[in-house]
Amino acid sequence: MSPLTDEQLDRYARHIVLKDIGGSGQKKILDAHILVIGAGGIGCPAIQYLAAAGIGALTIIDDDVVSLSNLQRQVLFSENDIGKAKVEVAKVAANRINPDVAITTINQRLTAQQLVEDAAAFFAPFDAIIDGTDNYQTRLLVSDLSLAHRVPLVSAAIGQFQGQLGTFRGWEDDKPCYRCFVGDALDPDDCDNCSEVGVLGAMVGLMGSFAAMEAIRVVTGFGQDPAGKLQLFDGLAPSMRSINLPKDPHCKSCGTVAT
Repeated sequence: MSPLTDEQLDRYARHIVLKDIGGSGQKKILDAHILVIGAGGIGCPAIQYLAAAGIGALTIIDDDVVSLSNLQRQVLFSENDIGKAKVEVAKVAANRINPDVAITTINQRLTAQQLVEDAAAFFAPFDAIIDGTDNYQTRLLVSDLSLAHRVPLVSAAIGQFQGQLGTFRGWEDDKPCYRCFVGDALDPDDCDNCSEVGVLGAMVGLMGSFAAMEAIRVVTGFGQDPAGKLQLFDGLAPSMRSINLPKDPHCKSCGTVAT
């Protein structure tokens, strides 16, 4: 591992002086590759802070274009970006923050079909996955893929004034996967839509920033291990609390007695 350059020592000085990260932790960040699924409300601040932190590489997946209604919470976009692919605008914005980050964009929806033959090769480079999507069908697919290829999953979700976030490593004997938490989601498309129920933009920013922090925790190992816990945020109270998530022995993805 090559030493940090003088420019990197200056740019990341506030990380390096943290005893739980230091120079060795910053090198891990610089060498890391994070997959961000969804370049919307959660993905935008996550991409922003990961780029600023010096993550070596980002792969961003999204099939949507920027609309006027996105601008209330999706902070990488402006009116000039309306109609453009979110992944391409996000790439330009992230490289404006930090031109050293290598960014790959995939302007399509993540589906099981496109990964049948090359899923192992696709997921091999990633150190962590951030899922900021808005439907159970995609979330459960991401969970199963992260489990199958043993890539830690940071899953963040929001609704109105509430947010939740968890880190999942379901291949471990004592850790749940995301499916342990939500079950099989019998109606996979039945997920709250912010266009129908609304969402506070600042809450989205909070959850996206927290997701970036948890991805950096996965890479560097600072602090306590959050896997197996769900962080809940109530913007109305306001309050934050943590609950333990048990591993479901009957979970069809990671359960020990699943049929």
